[in-house]
Amino acid sequence: MKGQGMLISAFAFALVIAIFAVINVETVQVNFLFTKTSTPLILVILVSTLLGGLTVGLFGMIRIYRLQRQVKGLEKQLAAGAADNAGERAWEEAHDENAGHMELLQHDETSDEVKPLEDATADRRDDAADDKKR
Repeated sequence: MKGQGMLISAFAFALVIAIFAVINVETVQVNFLFTKTSTPLILVILVSTLLGGLTVGLFGMIRIYRLQRQVKGLEKQLAAGAADNAGERAWEEAHDENAGHMELLQHDETSDEVKPLEDATADRRDDAADDKKR
């Protein structure tokens, strides 16, 4: 839909320029830096409009080309990042499986026992509660 609107706008602009050019048919003197020439104004208007349109189109194509290169580079980075993330996830999953088999232990100085960390923490909480009661 946006492309159709641009096309209609371009045709309307071309029609206005064509009408303006046809109205101005008298001969004018054009001064190029190195020479002067007499040319019908209609040609000056049409050639100037054509050169302006080509210049804008060229800059637009250059911009599109740069943006496409940038998109391709970002897609490559994204693909490389996805591959890195997949490797990291596989490592983390393998590491998590091993971590489930390991148990954190804590040495209890009072009884020279080694207890699982959760049990030792619970014992300390009980001891702290007993201390508060006294």
